Amino acid sequence: MPQMNIFKEITPLRPQDIVVVIDSVRNGFDYPIHNHPEYEINLIMGISGTRIVGDSTERYSDYDLVLLGPYLFHKWDGDKQIQESGQSYRVITLQFSMDLFNGQMFQKEKFHKIRNLLSESGRGIRFYGNTFNEAVKIMMGLAEETHFNGVLEFLNLLNLLANSTECEYLASLGFSPNSVRSESNRIQSAYGYIMKNFTDAGLRIQDVAACVNMSESAFSHFFQKFAFRSFTQFLIDLRIGHACKLLLDTDQTIAQVSDASGFNNLANFNRLFKKYKGCTPLEYKKLYVEKNTFDWTNQPTPWQFIPNKTNIDKVILPAQQGTRLIHL
Repeated sequence: MPQMNIFKEITPLRPQDIVVVIDSVRNGFDYPIHNHPEYEINLIMGISGTRIVGDSTERYSDYDLVLLGPYLFHKWDGDKQIQESGQSYRVITLQFSMDLFNGQMFQKEKFHKIRNLLSESGRGIRFYGNTFNEAVKIMMGLAEETHFNGVLEFLNLLNLLANSTECEYLASLGFSPNSVRSESNRIQSAYGYIMKNFTDAGLRIQDVAACVNMSESAFSHFFQKFAFRSFTQFLIDLRIGHACKLLLDTDQTIAQVSDASGFNNLANFNRLFKKYKGCTPLEYKKLYVEKNTFDWTNQPTPWQFIPNKTNIDKVILPAQQGTRLIHL
């Protein structure tokens, strides 16, 4: 089974830009599964389809709003019948540098929640409800803005998302282990111990309880309170997510992935994987490889996407992008 080929996108973001806005109307979804070092906020309106973010594959209906962290691979597909019907739909994408908020001003308290939001975006975050409605207004405004007010509105958008509770993670916990955070020192210590040892098939709840000086029973209730699930369920989710990443990013056999993800035997791995993912590990890998099929002959913007091992310096950027760009 070949390794999944993730393409690297050359984004139109320039060194002098705060953010670039890519506004597209009925432009199709003819691009491969890809990633890039920039953050991305993607808004889709007026079409339904399938969204791939990390190890998450879900249907979206009519609209979608997702924040993506650096190097998190992704792809949206639009339903073919809707595209062929001539129905209008629109995609507005914002892209900004991963080091944009590294400056001294952005270390101030007022930007704490925005920095937190960005640190959690490695799993992909979907927004809905009133947050979505307010974000649509701001992003549509950004698509028409070319002045400094656009920068202020961009910060307003990030503040809106950072303060929202109308959101959910997309990729599983194990797919992006570094995104686990908590304000509690004790739960943070427990998380840290789990993250360091979850690939060890011998890891037990009593081991983690001991590292935070708690009895097994007390720790079990304590962990449930913070993680909103049992230790066993948390560990399974973590290992399944890690296995998904190995299946997509490496050429390891199913048995090697099972062992490297902390499962004690192959049969148990296959059973749990099918229970939580709805397919076998091999079927899962085949599904993603098939979804990564890409017809270069119909690509509207040649060289926008390149395989991850290609030397970027040898790639000639197109003189003109296939969508309307606003640089702020």
